[in-house]
Amino acid sequence: MKVMAIATASAALTPELFDKHIPHEAPATLQLYLDGKVEQFWFREKLGPIFLMNVESVDEAKAILNELPFVAEKLMSYEFMPVVPLAPLRRLIRGK
Repeated sequence: MKVMAIATASAALTPELFDKHIPHEAPATLQLYLDGKVEQFWFREKLGPIFLMNVESVDEAKAILNELPFVAEKLMSYEFMPVVPLAPLRRLIRGK
């Protein structure tokens, strides 16, 4: 299952806290990529990352990202949206 996880930084995330936690956040995020849990990622300036995750469920995505330092310290939160291929595309090939 594919899940988009869209981060929002909390107002509590100061530059000092960012500097404190990023040495742990970045390798943990890279490990999720290497493990195949994060398939793609992007960044929204001043808001945080967007991950396309490859997981079994939204609950799994939440559990995985809850372990990241920024989330664990309540400096960032995520919105989770399951996504599937664009449904109308099937209509184009039904007759074949």
